[in-house]
Amino acid sequence: MTIAKVVEISADSPNGFDAAAKEGLQRARETLDGVKGAWIKDQQIELGQDGTPSYRVNMKVTFVMK
Repeated sequence: MTIAKVVEISADSPNGFDAAAKEGLQRARETLDGVKGAWIKDQQIELGQDGTPSYRVNMKVTFVMK
């Protein structure tokens, strides 16, 4: 029997949504064993005081428990 768990994480990048998602998944794989995929729940753009955008994704990451 396989048991999976889902955790929600946020990641951001100045280089776009794709870069933020890749960075979030990379960090999840460093921390969690058995990462199987992710679902992008939400995307946001926040502007810094100088107008520079920061791209943020909120995602649900699924991993298989041992």
